[in-house]
Amino acid sequence: MDGMNLPRRGLLLGSLAGVAALGGTIIPAGAAVPRATEQAPGFYRHRVGDIEVTALLDGNLAFPDAALPNLFQRYDAAIGTRLKAEAFDAPGGVPLAVNAFLVNTGSRLVLVDAGAAAALGPALGQIPRNLRAAGVTLQDIDAVVLTHLHRDHAAGMLTADGAALFPRAEVLVAEAEAAYWSDTGEETRAPAPLSPFFGPARAVLAAYGNRLRRIGTETEVAPGVRTLAIPGHTPGHLGVHVASGGAQFLMWGDVVHSQTLQFARPDWSISFDSDPDLAARTRTRIFDMAATDRIVIAGSHLGFPGIGHVARRSEGYGFVPAMWRSPL
Repeated sequence: MDGMNLPRRGLLLGSLAGVAALGGTIIPAGAAVPRATEQAPGFYRHRVGDIEVTALLDGNLAFPDAALPNLFQRYDAAIGTRLKAEAFDAPGGVPLAVNAFLVNTGSRLVLVDAGAAAALGPALGQIPRNLRAAGVTLQDIDAVVLTHLHRDHAAGMLTADGAALFPRAEVLVAEAEAAYWSDTGEETRAPAPLSPFFGPARAVLAAYGNRLRRIGTETEVAPGVRTLAIPGHTPGHLGVHVASGGAQFLMWGDVVHSQTLQFARPDWSISFDSDPDLAARTRTRIFDMAATDRIVIAGSHLGFPGIGHVARRSEGYGFVPAMWRSPL
């Protein structure tokens, strides 16, 4: 049949013509309600054995294409352009989400990171709203684990006037992390991209006073919930590991900033890494561990809800998002 050789657009137009030939009439549907201007609240629950983890969206940003050569170590424009096309990224940049995660053990509510509040523009700052939508108040939070003190993870700890947002939460930060961002000498020696991070980090540490707890890299936060060292991004960068009922779940903080680029090219460290070479080695090690042991991972900058698996690919690794599940 000649019609079998039509291009796809031709097939669509042909099907519409067929409707008309049969006497059918296509009537535009009237809108029953105004069109929405915002998305539904950004929270998603995931079960790890007897422990519940809720992903919380703080908002979305993008790295402009023009910034990529200086932003990512070893960046290759030809490879980057191809990876962007394969990921169907919108023209002009590579996207990243900002996510936090709430761990409910049944007796304790632990928030892992708190988003950026207004520190990085109006697109972020949705954590309080999405906590409320998930049925959780700021007063309910027992503890906050900060994977590190960069603004997109810690500025959400503060109100607009710089006070503590969470009224009774204990705040856990790695000793090395707190010490680094408190050190004025380190601020003087820091490379230019890191300089703006010191003041906001110190503000968070000061706001929580005696509720701030400096911890080692491997610390039990609650039964089944432990921190672990994920070095390279910052001096005290932490992950949070959940284990229950034979299941494992790893919140890895900033192992990945660009889902589009860094799974395929784990050697492309970002300029915000305090030790880019160590961060690249850590990323490869974590990818290998997650792929080998089939650990469910959750990333602060993966497309919301940022939960899924790492898979080996012919070019590096890939991210396989977990399917949305209604039953828990």
